[in-house]
Amino acid sequence: MERAELQRYLDNLLEVGRFRDYSPNGLQVEGRAEIRRIVCGVTASQALLDAALARDADAVLVHHGYFWRGEDACITGLRRKRLGTLLGSDINLFAYHLPLDAHPELGNNAQLGRLMGWTPEGRFGEQDIGWIGQLAQPTRAELLVRQLAARLGREPLLLGEPARAVKRIAWCTGGAQGYFEQAIACGVDCFVSGEASEQTTHLARESGVVYLAVGHHASERYGVQALGAHLAERWGLEVDFVDVDNPV
Repeated sequence: MERAELQRYLDNLLEVGRFRDYSPNGLQVEGRAEIRRIVCGVTASQALLDAALARDADAVLVHHGYFWRGEDACITGLRRKRLGTLLGSDINLFAYHLPLDAHPELGNNAQLGRLMGWTPEGRFGEQDIGWIGQLAQPTRAELLVRQLAARLGREPLLLGEPARAVKRIAWCTGGAQGYFEQAIACGVDCFVSGEASEQTTHLARESGVVYLAVGHHASERYGVQALGAHLAERWGLEVDFVDVDNPV
């Protein structure tokens, strides 16, 4: 598949033009023109790039790429090594941040909800990134923690009352603790995201809404996997997902 064709397809599929984001979405580093094999991962770390080299990949597809707003623009140190790996081996880097969070079928939030069996009912937050829905069966927060741990392979951090009854739930993968107050205003019993901040504890205690931090990486493995599987089925590309361990 031609690089330009894949870029057009992904940009259109994920509707990159409608998002205000903190980094460029799409082709971030240009490599060889023909793409047959893709390595997918959450973040374009050196470990993922090394895995792409070992697999003779033509492209790397990630959720967290490079060139974040406010980042030092100098190509030195670790940044030079990462870019040198891509450029020296003629490997393309595609990255989709908010567009991959928000996609209604392949996105991180859609996939987390599907994995957990949550029924989506609506959206909230900036650019409708957050999701709201219902559990299949009401449960206690402490039991929901066990369900998440079993499916994500990581023990969540529970902030709030463990015995709190949970039926209506909001979720937003990654570092979305800043959406907690908006989730509370939506009348949910629980908000699930990847990370927590110091003030998150107080919001959970004072509002009575449980906050579950399930891990930034752990909550965002599924969108890029779904996107990679879609590309393999749609275009016949060889796609490997590489899960670089990350406890955060």
